[in-house]
Amino acid sequence: MNKGKLLTAAMAALLILALGAPALAQVTFQGTVISRETITVSAPFGGLVDELSLRKGDKICVGDPVATIKTTKVYAEMDGVVSGIFAKEGDQTEGITERYGGVMYLEPINKYVVSATTEKAYNSSDTKYVHIGERVYLSCTKDGTHVGTAVVTKVSEVDENGNTPYTLEVVGGEFYMGETVGIYRDSAHSSASRIGRGTIQQNAAVPVKGTGSVLKLHVQVGDRVERGEVLFETVEGVLDGLYAVDNTIYSPLDGFVATVEAAQGSAVEKGGKLITVYPKDAMQIEMKVSELDLNEIHEGDRVSIEFEWDADGTLQLDGVVSGISSVGDEKEEKSSSDAQYSAYVDFTPVDSVRLNMSVIVYVQDAEDAGDAGDGE
Repeated sequence: MNKGKLLTAAMAALLILALGAPALAQVTFQGTVISRETITVSAPFGGLVDELSLRKGDKICVGDPVATIKTTKVYAEMDGVVSGIFAKEGDQTEGITERYGGVMYLEPINKYVVSATTEKAYNSSDTKYVHIGERVYLSCTKDGTHVGTAVVTKVSEVDENGNTPYTLEVVGGEFYMGETVGIYRDSAHSSASRIGRGTIQQNAAVPVKGTGSVLKLHVQVGDRVERGEVLFETVEGVLDGLYAVDNTIYSPLDGFVATVEAAQGSAVEKGGKLITVYPKDAMQIEMKVSELDLNEIHEGDRVSIEFEWDADGTLQLDGVVSGISSVGDEKEEKSSSDAQYSAYVDFTPVDSVRLNMSVIVYVQDAEDAGDAGDGE
């Protein structure tokens, strides 16, 4: 070998040493971040959507409110004491009412009523005429030691004897059950103001009914309630014994809103779709691989992922090829040179990763890697 050839070979060797060992060959593919599934968040009960402000693409986390369903509130129609609750949260009101007469009962604060008639009224035209709502005075007929006040709550039609039955609710005073009382228009119990006679009875507990299923009970047995106070709330449909904390539906997963299926003010049935969600842990990368490149990528290959928005290259994620389709896309034209196959990469996303982002996937060529390891 002449001197010139030796010099050239030496320079080439020095250049190789300066540049280091030859880099392993890499194959690159363009890809897009997708989700391999969607999860539906459904209404556990029916009703009108009271609030739903999510939009497609919104990020959502476990426990975030999705929507609220409007409930029907049942109120106390009078002051009273809760004496019986036969329904539990999740029960259907119609079935409970059919069996027990009501979802719950209220015992009136005024515990006595009087079943009365004008038969023993003072003989005058005024005392034979009773007015609904008028306040009257009571005195027991035995010895006059039990006195009180009452209000006329019901007046019936005149009976066959020409007397008028009516009902009083006692609003003051203590009496014995079954005790007979005279009824007067003046507090002095003068005979000329007597409008009849009656018998002390227990004021019946009032059943409280409802429609739909009980979502939430607001009272317990023994609670004293005022007129207009909320007793319980119901929703449409059957809850199948479901216990719900309130009428808000919460997200069961982290992800991104794929679609919004309901709107504020719209009606939903039990099981109806509210939203669909792309789960965060279901993200993967889809790549299109030419049939000419199928030998360059295999299931199980480890890859590096580079995000096109990340110009500085500060975000580097690893992944694994999880699948390659067995059927390629149909060629749009018969003259197309090759078919396109879908390949998928599983990876663990970080918070900055979003669906539909563009990526570059680097696959190390296994054959070249093997050659480099042989040292030949």
